Amino acid sequence: MKSSNKLVRRDILILASAVLLVAAIYLLASRVTYAIGFPLDDSWIHQTYARNLALRGEWSFRPGVVSAGSTSPMWSVLLSLGFLLRLSPYTWTYFLGALTLLALACVGEWGARQIMATYRPHFPWVGLFLVFEWHLGWAAMSGMETLLHALLTTTVLTLLMTNSRRCLTLGLLAGLSAWVRPDGLTLLGPVLMAIVFIEPDMSSRLKSITLLLIGFGALFVPYLFFNLAIGGTPMPNTFYAKQAEYAAWQARPIFERLGQMLLQLLVGPSLVLVPGVGIWLGSSIRRRDWGGLAAMIWCLGYLWLYVSRLPVYQHGRYIMPAMPIFFFFGLLGFMEFVNSNLFNRYHWFVQTLWQAGVGMVGVLFVVLGARSYAQDVAVIESEMVAAAKWVSANVPPDALVAAHDIGALGYFDQHEIIDLAGLISPEVIPFIRDETRLAQYLDEHGADYLVAFPEFYPMLSNEADQVFITQGAFAPEFGQKNMIVFHWDSP
Repeated sequence: MKSSNKLVRRDILILASAVLLVAAIYLLASRVTYAIGFPLDDSWIHQTYARNLALRGEWSFRPGVVSAGSTSPMWSVLLSLGFLLRLSPYTWTYFLGALTLLALACVGEWGARQIMATYRPHFPWVGLFLVFEWHLGWAAMSGMETLLHALLTTTVLTLLMTNSRRCLTLGLLAGLSAWVRPDGLTLLGPVLMAIVFIEPDMSSRLKSITLLLIGFGALFVPYLFFNLAIGGTPMPNTFYAKQAEYAAWQARPIFERLGQMLLQLLVGPSLVLVPGVGIWLGSSIRRRDWGGLAAMIWCLGYLWLYVSRLPVYQHGRYIMPAMPIFFFFGLLGFMEFVNSNLFNRYHWFVQTLWQAGVGMVGVLFVVLGARSYAQDVAVIESEMVAAAKWVSANVPPDALVAAHDIGALGYFDQHEIIDLAGLISPEVIPFIRDETRLAQYLDEHGADYLVAFPEFYPMLSNEADQVFITQGAFAPEFGQKNMIVFHWDSP
């Protein structure tokens, strides 16, 4: 079969089959370990907004109360289609995640064939690596917008690396990415850099920048007005709440934060690809590949942005949008190495050893990634979901419930909620980690119950009476106490 620089139906079928295999492994591991579900409580926030949009035609977490608690309006809208089709919350969400992973693999495979003239495979190896990389598989089955954001960022940066001059399209994609996550606006930086260095004269630069800003503004300006209309601020509540909540993280030594980020980023086959990233960086500098350098600068800047503002936990989910392009650099660097003769007659041996290392570690972490995913789902199902279902069945209908993790509670229960994380109760953001002020706030608003992990609010937990404890087996395995429902005696 003659190889090509284009993706053909056979390539797409191979990648689609691999995606189905990965999805089956992750979901089967989840089912065997405890239950089918999502590995994050935040996934249920999106499901709740999506359900209310589909069934009630309103942008709300609690029916009848418009709020800006969804970080990703576009993802919530896509999920709402599942409720209209009566496929949600699980089937449609997993389908969207699998479809996004397939699209990401196709973009990576297409980009590699365009950038590397010598990469004309009979098998889509680059796409397959992205499918089987465990962070991306976890994200695909998480029910979150993470992988969709990764797809958009990877698409924009790959287009830059292929020297695309479609500035209007790049602007539209950057504007669209903001509807998925607010940090999508950072894509303007690398596109502007590429325009400045690639365009031959000032006239061409001004024309390209104008087209870029028209495309970006056409989608980003409505996004700002959307947030202002529903929340009174240009960004969603989560943008402000997360930064306030994790102020303690921002005070930690920078080397400690960088160490945790690298641990999350390099756990898996990406560790074996690090030399490739260095090779590709050196090659891009020598060739003055401004599109590639702009993509690399964006990647480093994105990682720095998050390590400086938010904790790198839950397998580094906040930095996952930068992972595919980081892996892409490593794969391109490996291909550059294959075409060289750095080790003379031993070059084939080093090449084979490196290739085998990437393959073996990749396969190993498919299994380990599925295990981690299953354990994460088990914690959410046995803690947040279990507590939410108990509240729904046992707490008086007119009770006011305060909670920090509101996702499952919002989906499975219909009580009025005080959100201690500030997503739908933004007024708590200024004192989000001040337990004394939070206790006063609960008293002032007549809270009846508090649902929380006791170690997260030690003072509040000591002032309330326990009425239910989940007794889940998985949270204690990770050194975490069970979630508790407390009776809060407001004066």
